Amino acid sequence: MNPSEEPRKRTARACDSCYKRKIKCDAAEPQCNWCSHHNLPCTFDRVVQRKRKPDEEESSRPKASRLAERISRIEQLLAENLMRDPTSEGAMEVPPLSDLATNASNSPTSSNTSISQPIISSTVGVHFAGRELGVMSLMTGIPFLLPEGQQWIQARTGQTISSDKLSPARAPWEKERGQISNSILMDLRSQDLFSLPDQRSVMLYFNAYRNSPVMRRVFPLVDADLFAETIQEVYQQPQSSFQFGQASSRACVIAFLAFVARLPPVKNKTLDSPFSYVDHESLAVKSQFLLSQVMQEPASLEGAQAVSLMTLYEISSGNMRACNYFGALAARLVFMLGGNLLHSRTYLPSDRGKKKRQQLRNLFWVCYTMDKDIALRTGQPPTIADENCDLTLPAGYLEAAYDTPEDERISFSQPVFPFDLRLSIIKSRTHSALYSISALQKSDADLLKSIRELDDELEAWRLSVPSPYRPTMSFTPEAVDPNVSMHSVMLRLNYYLCMSLIHSASSRCKAWGQGNHGMMDGVNSSLALSVEASRSTLCYLEAAEHVLVDGVFWTLVFYPMSALLAIFCSILSNPLDPRSRDDLDRLRLATQMIQRIFERKLPENEMEQLKMVGEFVSELKRLAECSIDKAWSEQSATLMSR
Repeated sequence: MNPSEEPRKRTARACDSCYKRKIKCDAAEPQCNWCSHHNLPCTFDRVVQRKRKPDEEESSRPKASRLAERISRIEQLLAENLMRDPTSEGAMEVPPLSDLATNASNSPTSSNTSISQPIISSTVGVHFAGRELGVMSLMTGIPFLLPEGQQWIQARTGQTISSDKLSPARAPWEKERGQISNSILMDLRSQDLFSLPDQRSVMLYFNAYRNSPVMRRVFPLVDADLFAETIQEVYQQPQSSFQFGQASSRACVIAFLAFVARLPPVKNKTLDSPFSYVDHESLAVKSQFLLSQVMQEPASLEGAQAVSLMTLYEISSGNMRACNYFGALAARLVFMLGGNLLHSRTYLPSDRGKKKRQQLRNLFWVCYTMDKDIALRTGQPPTIADENCDLTLPAGYLEAAYDTPEDERISFSQPVFPFDLRLSIIKSRTHSALYSISALQKSDADLLKSIRELDDELEAWRLSVPSPYRPTMSFTPEAVDPNVSMHSVMLRLNYYLCMSLIHSASSRCKAWGQGNHGMMDGVNSSLALSVEASRSTLCYLEAAEHVLVDGVFWTLVFYPMSALLAIFCSILSNPLDPRSRDDLDRLRLATQMIQRIFERKLPENEMEQLKMVGEFVSELKRLAECSIDKAWSEQSATLMSR
């Protein structure tokens, strides 16, 4: 090289061709080895952004500022949602969400804004295809949109979104019962809050429960022999007095009657009796009143049963706020009694002691399955940590898990519990590996590795299910389930929910914005599986409509609603995809399906909630349709301009 010539300035060690093909470049001049053999121009034109490490003080200040601004926006939006809730005391008039978002994003002093409502700082991001659309409040479980999410939806649809419908003060699958409970408690002030219901009503419903294999297998909340002793003990106590140590047994009897009186299979067996009418709302409030005293007594099986019964009562009533508290309290009582251990010395090794020990273990599994389900519905982390539990399945569970519990000819033997125990364990591991605070810090590679491992675990579970009951990986409108029943409905809906949860986590991958084509193939496939699972949820629920029993609205509505949200995001992300029109039809039919399935099953005083669900789905449908129309119009205009 002539010393007078300036050396070629390169911005990278590999030439553009070698860098694009990810092969080693020898950087020879004037052409590298690869470009020379393939007769390609050897250029070094791309610019490499080199990161310089500035002083610690300088680098931390802008990062902290951005973080503070983002947290401020989230907190203000959360406070705005709480203040907009008409059921909250002292609700305040606040500016529209769009104005609040603008002020929060433009004001440099927004982090210092004083808000009279409690600030909620713990949130989990809601992602889709690499975009953070909003957050899930860890206090209420409500999904609502950040300004970025609003802007994305408005950009994709060309429409102004209705925040009251798309981001309501309460999740569509949650019922506000606070005022109802308060009114009932005020009415009960003139009565004895410690009084017991008529014993004849208790025995009527207890015998109906005891003679129903499906109820005893799905909800093994009491042992028939032990609970009969509890009833006898409670009603032998003087009704005019209430002594320390009696709250747990009384609360257990009252909570049992409140819960089973809501169950149609039990209630239908009592219709011919003059003692069949039970005001379960009043009983639930009375049981809640007693629970404050239960917490002052030593932990007991009766106390744990009372709180577990109230947890199930509240989740079947749609009151997620109360059931979140009760679920945590029930788990704590079960732990105090040693129910989380396969073997413990809580009870003497007599026949009665073994029966109590078995019932405590059944109660642990009920609490465990409900804990994982409540976490999904509320956005809060599970209360029960797997590392503190012996998760050995009950003896004989796998052999009996797929007997049809609806068949009244089957005698009570092995509980099957509200949800498949192994699916509940997979839900727990999914939260820990994909949605816990530590999981949010994972790299793309680690995140995809966890998704792959959980997917393998879920598939191993599916293949272990006997073929007559095995869920198909996808369910289409043309498919048929020959063994459809309420048991199979819960099995399949939870399988598709797990599939969606596992694969929707791929939306957090940074590869969406980095153009890493090799990784994007896997990310796209994972997200497609999540959306397909959501489609299957809607298709299967419609196919199983004829086997749904009364009173399942609050138990089931969470599944189609979460599926609809995933399908809505899929349409907005790919409005020109051939399947988007079919998905739009699913949104159109969803309101009719939900109304058709649940309207005849829902009490008259809860029809307002069904109306709110309908408005939520209608808003999703309207925006999705606008997105497709906008995309096709833009494509047509582009083609015509060429």
